[in-house]
Amino acid sequence: MDHIVCLDTKTKELENLVNGNKSMIIRGAAGRKLPHGRVNEGDVLYFINNNGDGEVKARGVVSSVLNSDQLSVEESFETIIRHQDKLQLPDKQFEKLAGKRYLVLIGLNDIEEIEPFRIDRSILINMDGWITIDKIEKVALRPS
Repeated sequence: MDHIVCLDTKTKELENLVNGNKSMIIRGAAGRKLPHGRVNEGDVLYFINNNGDGEVKARGVVSSVLNSDQLSVEESFETIIRHQDKLQLPDKQFEKLAGKRYLVLIGLNDIEEIEPFRIDRSILINMDGWITIDKIEKVALRPS
């Protein structure tokens, strides 16, 4: 399975993945929502920045997935702190995610920049930072 993942431009999340400062991404919510339960080892994540340019610029292969059960506030904090060496969350992101009842932590390998390409912007309309698709080719807009 392929996934398109929107990363935070302000905190340079994409750059930190590509340069090796970060090897894990996280999503958190009050309930189970994407990507909870939808990501598996071996899946490929394609990364875009949340600046609206709609360009895929890098990819990585999922090496591990932790889909939490419902967590207490303390358990949520502890889970993030335990993985902070791989997450490298700035304080603002930490504050936003710590305390969420459901967390998804995704470890990555083989993170690499790729030749940028645009995706069909119609799929971004209801995007909440994560889109799961069978194959990236279904939404890639590559020059002919």
